Amino acid sequence: MKKFINSKTAVAAILTANTSLFAQTTTAANSTDEYSKLAGAMVFLLIAFLFVLFFILSSPKYEYSAERKKRGESWIAKLSRIFNKTVPLEREKDIMLDHDFDGIKELNNSVPPWFNWLFYGTIIIGVVYMLNYHVIGSGQVMVDEYLNEVKIANDKREELIRTGAFINENTVTVLTDAADLDKGKQIFTANCVQCHGPDGGGIVGPNLTDKNWIHGGGIKNIFKVITEGVPAKGMISWKTALTPKQIQQVSSYVLTFQGTTPAVGKAPEGEIWIDTETPKNQDSAKVKDSLKIKTDSVKVKQDTLKLKTDSSKVKKDTVKSK
Repeated sequence: MKKFINSKTAVAAILTANTSLFAQTTTAANSTDEYSKLAGAMVFLLIAFLFVLFFILSSPKYEYSAERKKRGESWIAKLSRIFNKTVPLEREKDIMLDHDFDGIKELNNSVPPWFNWLFYGTIIIGVVYMLNYHVIGSGQVMVDEYLNEVKIANDKREELIRTGAFINENTVTVLTDAADLDKGKQIFTANCVQCHGPDGGGIVGPNLTDKNWIHGGGIKNIFKVITEGVPAKGMISWKTALTPKQIQQVSSYVLTFQGTTPAVGKAPEGEIWIDTETPKNQDSAKVKDSLKIKTDSVKVKQDTLKLKTDSSKVKKDTVKSK
């Protein structure tokens, strides 16, 4: 009875551990299809079945003495005999082999039926797996799962790019598209006119139309100020209310106030800002054209010098002929 209780306790502990492991596996694989979940459940059941057979049915052999027969055979012993196909001790001489090694003799026991059933079960699982993944194609092999994960990652990356998650004060550039500027105007009208006025002339906040800037001008400095805020001046941080893309849009819209004349403008504050950084989105065609013009001008100068040299040579020839 004590052995039975110990076996039951061990089996319960193992089944509990396997159940928690299976639950973690299925929780982490919520994105897998139903076939993968079914295959995992089958593997779990087979492992649990194996442990049950190992700890309960593979118990020590029972001695089928005359006294035990009188008491009757327990149901565990009956299951053990059916599943393990064991031979009673009094009949071991019938299956004992003739050879021995240093007095150690070998019994010709047959393979336990439960082990054969487990082996046949693995064959069935292999056939089902092959049909599911390589014939019917309803399941995803590792390559398909990898490609699917790559697609999901690319979609998330595109979404992050669309929302401006990669935009910061070091990578931000000026937006000139009318749609972006219109969105920036909407954000400015909803959140900024109370302090800077509808035309950027300044009310509580500074004038945005002149060339003077307290914390530096340019798209990067404006983006940083809007993102981090200036608590000492009453400017709150907008990074929790606006996305980086929205901050880029409103920062680009703020730059459109430069050079305009507000109805009522505050006096300039800060220092005059001169943006010496070449815009990153400068038209490459214009740069090429300017380089071409410089090259052409150099070529013209070279041709001019050549003409002067030729004319000097002609004069020398004329003097010589005289």
